[in-house]
Amino acid sequence: MIKTATRLTVLTALFFATLGYSQEKKKLASISGILQQIDPDSKVDSWVLVYNSYGKGQEIKTAGKVNYTPQFSGFNLFPSEDSFYYIAYSEGGKVNYVLDLEGLKKFVGKINNAQEAAVVLSADGYMVDEEFTDLAGNYHEDKTNYYLDLGKVTSKECPYQKTHYTLTVNKATGTVSHVKDNGTYIELYNKKCANNPRLLKIEKKEEPKKDELKKTPKRR
Repeated sequence: MIKTATRLTVLTALFFATLGYSQEKKKLASISGILQQIDPDSKVDSWVLVYNSYGKGQEIKTAGKVNYTPQFSGFNLFPSEDSFYYIAYSEGGKVNYVLDLEGLKKFVGKINNAQEAAVVLSADGYMVDEEFTDLAGNYHEDKTNYYLDLGKVTSKECPYQKTHYTLTVNKATGTVSHVKDNGTYIELYNKKCANNPRLLKIEKKEEPKKDELKKTPKRR
C-alpha cells in the first residue's frame, strides 16, 4: 500500500509539473530578437539580416558572408513607417533577397521554434505587439503545440481596432489547428468618426414645442 501511494504521489507531482510547464507563458521579446531566432532551410549557404531605419542600414545578424546590395524596401512584423528589415542570402552561389512577408515565410521553411511560428503567422496579418506584449506578444508550449498570443489589426476604418488571438500551431506540421478570438484590446476614434462616442454624447438642441410657438408674442 505504501509503495502504491508513493507511486501515485510521484505521478501526480509529475502531472502537475508538466501542466505547469505547458501553461507557463514566455515573452516573445523584441521584433529584432524574434528575427534573430530564424533558422532557415539547409539550402541557404549564408545570410544576413539588415535593419534599415531612416535610410541607414545595420546588420543585425550574419551567418556567413554575403556580398549583397543595400535595399531600399523590406518587411515589418510590426507596423512602422520609418524602418524596415530585409534579408540577403546566398543559395547555390546566387544572392537573393527577402523583401516581403510571403518571402520571409518561404525563407523560414519548417517551423523550429515559437519565434519562427510568429514570423510565419505574420504573413497572415498577425503580429507581436511590442506595446502590449502581455496580451499580444507571448506564448507557451507543450510536447505537441505552440500556443501564441498575437495581435491583429481588424479595422483600419473608424474606429481603428486591434484584436488579440491565441493560435495553436502544431510543432510537427506547422499548421494552425485552432484560433481563439480574445476580443478587441485597442479601439481608437478620431474627430472625423461619425460613430465617435464623444460626439454622440453631445446633447442636441431640443426643437421648440408647438405650444411654445403659440405663446410667442406677435410683432406689432
